[in-house]
Amino acid sequence: MHRDARAYLWDVQGAADAILRFIAGMDSQVYAKTEIVQSAVERKFENIGEALGRLAKLDPYLASRIPEIRDIVAFRNVLIHGYAGIEHERVRHIAQASLPGLRAAVAALLDELGPP
Repeated sequence: MHRDARAYLWDVQGAADAILRFIAGMDSQVYAKTEIVQSAVERKFENIGEALGRLAKLDPYLASRIPEIRDIVAFRNVLIHGYAGIEHERVRHIAQASLPGLRAAVAALLDELGPP
């Protein structure tokens, strides 16, 4: 039995919201010194990439409407498989600069799809 495509979008939305809460008010110096926040942010990015990868398999058309989905899934793979070379400042920058746009795109899709 397949999950409803909206479930993956809700997972992305929830993880994005968590990341934004985790880094709120945190500058790069504090982020660099806060291992637990780094770990939490990276884990939530892994969840986002996994959810979008599964969405792409379930509903390729819907997934194609998410900007830069391939880059997001690739970022997840870097976090998981390239863990030794993770640049924490790059992760923080992506969270601040790119994540709000992804969050907005997912919210728009969920609004368009409506309730289950």
